[in-house]
Amino acid sequence: MEYVSTRGGGGVVNFEGALFSGYAPDGGLFMPQRIPSLDGDTLRRWSRLSYRELVKELCSLFITAELVPRSTLNDLIDRAFSRFRHKDVVHLSRLKDGLNVLELWHGVTYAFKDLSLSCTGQFLQYFLEKKQKHVTILVGTSGDTGSSAIESVRGQKNMDIFVLLPKGFCTQIQELQMTTVIEDNVHVFAAHGNSDEIDEPIKELFADVDFARKYNLMSLNSVNWSRIMVQIAHHFYAYFQCAPSLDTTPLPVVEIVVPTGGGGNITAGCIAQKMGLPIRLVAVVNSNDIIHRTIQHGDFSLSESVKATLASAMDIQEPYNMERILWLLSGSDSHLTKTLMERFSVSKSLMLPEDLHRKLSETLHSCSASDEDIVRAMQRCWKENCYPLCPHSAVAAHYHYLQTDGACLRQKSSCFSFLFSTPRCCLAPASAAKFQDALLRAGLVPQLPPEITALTAMETRSTPLEQGQDWTQTLREWIEATAQRR
Repeated sequence: MEYVSTRGGGGVVNFEGALFSGYAPDGGLFMPQRIPSLDGDTLRRWSRLSYRELVKELCSLFITAELVPRSTLNDLIDRAFSRFRHKDVVHLSRLKDGLNVLELWHGVTYAFKDLSLSCTGQFLQYFLEKKQKHVTILVGTSGDTGSSAIESVRGQKNMDIFVLLPKGFCTQIQELQMTTVIEDNVHVFAAHGNSDEIDEPIKELFADVDFARKYNLMSLNSVNWSRIMVQIAHHFYAYFQCAPSLDTTPLPVVEIVVPTGGGGNITAGCIAQKMGLPIRLVAVVNSNDIIHRTIQHGDFSLSESVKATLASAMDIQEPYNMERILWLLSGSDSHLTKTLMERFSVSKSLMLPEDLHRKLSETLHSCSASDEDIVRAMQRCWKENCYPLCPHSAVAAHYHYLQTDGACLRQKSSCFSFLFSTPRCCLAPASAAKFQDALLRAGLVPQLPPEITALTAMETRSTPLEQGQDWTQTLREWIEATAQRR
């Protein structure tokens, strides 16, 4: 299994090369040169596997045994999930009126990113120990990625992690989960800007090839293929949990509803679909609706500004994983992908070619939710089930309620109508406990786990990045100084 850039440059790399690179040298994103295809018998056999076992099977398709022996791979994944609170790692809650909620948030930071990052951290450590190598990890976070990334590498002597968080755009709990980690290899920066603005200095440092090579820069954002790879398992597990029976031919379809920000999870779904999993994918977004507009109208263009919403981790205007989806749907056309992404990089506005838009709208469906929609979904789910949803999960529940209430029949412009007999699974990316303000706005009482309550009394450490300051240069100097102290 080899990996290539979505933009066609830089040749091929193996999994280790993709893992340590983040962005490809030509600015593209790594994707498998070939997507494995699974037949019905394999799917039926996999349907009996646990989530943990599914991750092992999927990863073994993308990581060769020559690179990581299968027994070692199994051990790394077992170690990755050892800190999860639920015995099954993830859990499906079956609620009233067909609302199936797949809880992906039973890891250390109560967010779905713990799943992929815990595995990625183990993969990194495996290769670094073999090669006696050190890496510098750069992460921009809109809320949950930063804390999950920190937890996956904290205390490791062969990794330094630099995390940029958008001050005022994260919840207090999300911020504390980052700033309370007082470890020598953890460096947190509180930037006075939004989540798209904090990505810019990271891109600039990666673009400085000599600097990136000297300090072994890499990313743990979902530009990193390893995260996408592990997230493919969410879709397989959701399908097997919700499919009525696998005894029929063809296999039944399950609709997977994916709260979408940077687009990593929906990209994983597209790959699962390409592998032969019979799923119908719905990307649900908040008021930052660039993915919704792209699917509906082919309009991949920025709005005037990022809107702050209750679903803060999805407050993203530049979903970089759309590049992977466009490459996949264009038949791996790297020349077209490069042309489109370079055009977008300059103008921040792009209309997809008609044929590519048609393929996108056939592959993905979409819906957007306002803060009012989010609050109503949270309230309704609590009233009907006594089940608290985080605001991101509520975006998916909003879509479900539109379907079950038949509202889509009256609002065809905002979402698609499907047969009500199709099973549906809503992915839940975070625990409601992390979003007290949203719960209070919905008139609900936050129930905080002791681990989260304890954060408010802990020592914090972070470095401010002010507007007008050269963030790229500041980061450059910190990385150089940290390397000299090592």
